[in-house]
Amino acid sequence: MEELNEMGAVQTKSKKTLAKPNMKNIVVVEGVRIPFLLSGTSYKDLMPHDLARAALSGLLHRTNVPKDVVDYIIFGTVIQEVKTSNVAREAALGAGFSDKTPAHTVTMACISSNQAMTTAVGLIASGQCDVVVAGGVELMSDVPIRHSRKMRKMMLDLNKAKTLGQRLSLLSKFRLNFLSPELPAVAEFSTNETMGHSADRLAAAFAVSRMEQDEYALRSHSLAKKAQDEGHLSDVVPFKVPGKETVIKDNGIRPSSLEQMAKLKPAFIKPYGTVTAANSSFLTDGASAMLIMSEEKALAMGYKPKAYLRDFMYVSQDPKDQLLLGPTYATPKVLEKAGLTMNDIDAFEFHEAFSGQILANFKAMDSDWFAQNYMGRKAKVGSPPLEKFNIWGGSLSLGHPFGATGCRLVMAAANRLRKDGGQYALVAACAAGGQGHAMIVEAYPK
Repeated sequence: MEELNEMGAVQTKSKKTLAKPNMKNIVVVEGVRIPFLLSGTSYKDLMPHDLARAALSGLLHRTNVPKDVVDYIIFGTVIQEVKTSNVAREAALGAGFSDKTPAHTVTMACISSNQAMTTAVGLIASGQCDVVVAGGVELMSDVPIRHSRKMRKMMLDLNKAKTLGQRLSLLSKFRLNFLSPELPAVAEFSTNETMGHSADRLAAAFAVSRMEQDEYALRSHSLAKKAQDEGHLSDVVPFKVPGKETVIKDNGIRPSSLEQMAKLKPAFIKPYGTVTAANSSFLTDGASAMLIMSEEKALAMGYKPKAYLRDFMYVSQDPKDQLLLGPTYATPKVLEKAGLTMNDIDAFEFHEAFSGQILANFKAMDSDWFAQNYMGRKAKVGSPPLEKFNIWGGSLSLGHPFGATGCRLVMAAANRLRKDGGQYALVAACAAGGQGHAMIVEAYPK
């Protein structure tokens, strides 16, 4: 890689290697995702395992990997369908994998597929497996809605009642309010605050204006549309929806105008909030899957890997006031662990939950005061340069199926490095519970 030095002369960027002695190199052979769709559209009549199965089938089709070679399958998901609580197993069986291949499901809010990937890394690094498929899925079109606790208790008690008298006695206690449904929580359990409300407070704390947020959201949609039109979103595989059309592209990419966006009212803190539907990620249905191997196994099977998965870091902080600052905390830690600096990174792929969240993280990362007072660090890590940041769009425009976004981020990073000739990418994401994740992805030599 070449870049200009301060004097304007061309200099070659030094190549650092992150390979660790006595440790297996772990590679991404390929990764795919079905198109990410607005909830309530073409996937609305399906179940989560249908989407996950489609992603797995797409991965099998693209790689031609023999199903019996896969040692293990891991999927991330957040809002579980109760009939398929281990959605990884049901999807694997549906995609035709051997019933001898174990599969499990993980959940860690918006970094659930990140957790699936790093669990795969651990299984391979420890020598337990050579080939692991990791992925994630979310279907927001059909979330489980429960009866109220009182109604559930009455139904269970009725099931146990042995005589007519016992049943009539239980029924006499029925009240109409027993019928009010219990929706999945959209608020943090520990603070009872919605993520949107928290994002609005975060934007205010870092003095991020409504205009800045709308401008960032417009950037995300415009870059995503450009990437889609130019064929850069090569991880997307078509999905023939049973009984419907074949879906071939994401449908949430909608570049608007600042004038139109300015007409929207605040979504969470009314009337003075700055977070709106236009500068927030939307409810999304989708699934992703990646083929991860030891480098030795991949080469022995004749594959040309796309990237190395290098150092990664999970962080956790106060879920009330720092709910969405995971990237700020994880970035300097993972860079230190890898022996890199921000200048070594050629591509940044951060999860965009809200425009305000991204811009607040930029300001926190670029603040010595924040680094010293909140992070116990001597100096700021610095904010990512926009010309290297999410240049093919992000979750605001491409969509955010909670359990599937992590794999999308890593594949976008790997594909951008391959296209542009970069060496290192940094992937980072925030998550509910005040958690976060960051990972270094290194391009595989051409």
